[in-house]
Amino acid sequence: MPLWCCLMTLSLCLSMLISLTLSISPRTATIWKTLSPFWGEEYNVHLPPSFHTISFHVLDEDSLSRDDVIGKVSINKEALAAKPQGLDGWVNLTEIDPDEEVQGEIHLQISVLGDIPRILRCQVLEARDLAKKDRNGASDPFVRVRYNCKTHESVIKKSCYPRWNESFEFELDDAPLDTPLSVEVWDWDLVSKNDFLGKVLFNIHRLQSAHQEEGWFRLVPDKPKHSQGTLGSLRLQLRLRDETVLPSSHYQPLTELLCQSVGPHLNGNWPDLIMLVDETTTAESRQEVASNLVKLFLGQGLAKEFLDVLFKLELDKTSEPNTLFRSNSLASKSMESFLKVAGMQYLHRLLGPLINRIFEEKKYVELDPNKVELKEAGCTGLHRVHTEAEVIQQSTSLLQSYLSELLHAIVQSASYCPVALCQAFQQLYQCVNKRFPEPEYRKVKFIAVTSFLCLRFISPAIMSPKLFHLREKHADARTKWWCRTLLLLAKAIQTIGNLDTLTCCSKEPWMVPLQPAIQLGITQLKDFISRLVSCDNSEDLGLQQRMSLQCGSMEKEGFILLHRTKDKSMLMTSPFKKYYVTLNKDTLSYARTQHSKKSSFISLPRIRAVEKVEEKSFGSANVMQIISSRDNGLVEKLYLDCKSVNELNQWLSALRKACSHNTDTMSSYHPGIYKGDRWSCCHQKDKADPGCDKTKHGVTLQEWYDPLDPDLESQLIYRHLIGVRQAMRYSSIPIGETYIPLVSALDEACLAQWIQWNSPKSASPNHLALLWLNQLLKVFERKQILFEPKSVHRCIAGSCVLVL
Repeated sequence: MPLWCCLMTLSLCLSMLISLTLSISPRTATIWKTLSPFWGEEYNVHLPPSFHTISFHVLDEDSLSRDDVIGKVSINKEALAAKPQGLDGWVNLTEIDPDEEVQGEIHLQISVLGDIPRILRCQVLEARDLAKKDRNGASDPFVRVRYNCKTHESVIKKSCYPRWNESFEFELDDAPLDTPLSVEVWDWDLVSKNDFLGKVLFNIHRLQSAHQEEGWFRLVPDKPKHSQGTLGSLRLQLRLRDETVLPSSHYQPLTELLCQSVGPHLNGNWPDLIMLVDETTTAESRQEVASNLVKLFLGQGLAKEFLDVLFKLELDKTSEPNTLFRSNSLASKSMESFLKVAGMQYLHRLLGPLINRIFEEKKYVELDPNKVELKEAGCTGLHRVHTEAEVIQQSTSLLQSYLSELLHAIVQSASYCPVALCQAFQQLYQCVNKRFPEPEYRKVKFIAVTSFLCLRFISPAIMSPKLFHLREKHADARTKWWCRTLLLLAKAIQTIGNLDTLTCCSKEPWMVPLQPAIQLGITQLKDFISRLVSCDNSEDLGLQQRMSLQCGSMEKEGFILLHRTKDKSMLMTSPFKKYYVTLNKDTLSYARTQHSKKSSFISLPRIRAVEKVEEKSFGSANVMQIISSRDNGLVEKLYLDCKSVNELNQWLSALRKACSHNTDTMSSYHPGIYKGDRWSCCHQKDKADPGCDKTKHGVTLQEWYDPLDPDLESQLIYRHLIGVRQAMRYSSIPIGETYIPLVSALDEACLAQWIQWNSPKSASPNHLALLWLNQLLKVFERKQILFEPKSVHRCIAGSCVLVL
């Protein structure tokens, strides 16, 4: 689900920072010179259960100075949880109020002592993750404790993780019962006024019955101030989903049942379970359900069989071949998701060189005479401006060159197209050919393949390379002809995919100059499809597997600034050096160049934490630390300085996912560095101090190259089936020659009675599977209620489908 933004203030280059936690804060691409930007970016973020608020900051990017904050949108956890289907709409931007920009927690112990007089004692122990208010990347926090007009204060300099360890006492007998205890945290400033960092209020009347209360308390802002004026609005689609993922054994029955519904043992019986999922899935949830099913069957090695079932269901419902797979059915959505999951690396190899060439050449391209801008086209010799005919002729030549390169790449890709994609297209081609064997429909089997390959995969990637991870940024509006070039090229490949040049040229006559290239492309594409679907994948399977681009690889690599410390307390002035870092399934290694021998490596099971570093530590906001243990038990730290906040997010997420099953992990860490004789974050002198902030192992950003997670996909499918169970009960399923309401099939007593009255052969295995499914759903609901989260193999709570 995309994210849109419309801003009504003057700005040149807009980007958005999504503040989720201090650890993961994605930043969108910058949209240049516009007041109404469209991002269309999507993020899936796993958050800890303790998160409270999600904030979206809209920024005006500046090349020389700090980015200007235009406004923000903040949505708390309660508002998201109140709408399980998600939020979708325009939200007004508000001004940044310093008194509302609070974060962090404070550790307090509050107790009531004695009888006469009664004493209220407030022990202020420490705080963590406070907001940074000073230019040095820290704050000078002091705590102000108030009760019954009496105040105590205590200051700690240059720390966002202060430790006060002080006690303050007040007499209770002289105060009214409804007098609250206020604990405020402020940033002390010598010249300007102090900055508010948050507060906590306590009801003393309730506290007297408990006598003592201790714990970490979230700092909250003061009363919000209503902003004046209009800053614009932001369109968001958000959904919060709390999921508890149980151990794998709990999902085995459902997985086996689903696999049986698409397995080769069907012997011609209709797979009723998949058919019911198709019939009961709504348009709003179809994309998500399709993606979950595709990933589950990919993990089981049955993606081809699953798609084959959907193809046959779709073909059985279709009488008009010209509309085949053109709707957003479960079959279309599943095939589309399959291409994105299993074919993304294939797409990158196919389109990457051409997309980079277009962005590097920066050529002006336009075929429509009504849209030709002679100023943008530049000049010929002696400063003579191009004529309209010259611009169109030059544009035709460029587009023919781009299209020729693309078609050549498609034809050559038959040798490295992943086996899974070849098998899926082969199955689709054969199913359509069997359903429409008449000579007048001889093109339909080709169009069925191109409708997915060209119209739903290659063409969208050309139009929006950023959304398919082919480019890090959108096309710059300052050279907007990039966008037009991509659009015209995508339109040409769509025309080729439709195998019809006449329709396009009749609607858009200015496409006629490309007709010869398009006609040649149709011939090349049909030859490519024939070659793709006729190859025997069992031949030379080893070569195919070596050449195939597999999905779900955990590997990540790239040049990055790195610094390693072993028992060193004093860091050098410029400690970072450039290394080529490689993450694979077992180790994190690095070397001076990409092809040189790896100089050092860290075994992933030895990694105990992967966390962000305070900006003041190295003067950079994009530094992370990898804390690992050595053979002698000592702790070693590796610091990585990333180029941008998005690169930081990617490395944090990748390493945390790679170490998700590590057992010897840390629960706390120091976000600063040990320099001199103390930690820069909390000023503690003990180097062995366990830490002043919580680790965030589960906070990750979902990426397209993530490995498959069968347990999570099974959990999401379970959740969907429970949601549509009522709709399934009032469907009808075929049993032999007769139809009975599915409510009978899902009611154990009714089905048992029906089977007793009828021949045992009249109830197929699929019908009995529906009864089994109903029982599985009932058992699963009980497990979700009774299972203790602390004993769960992996708990994803607050898996915020921040579908932005």
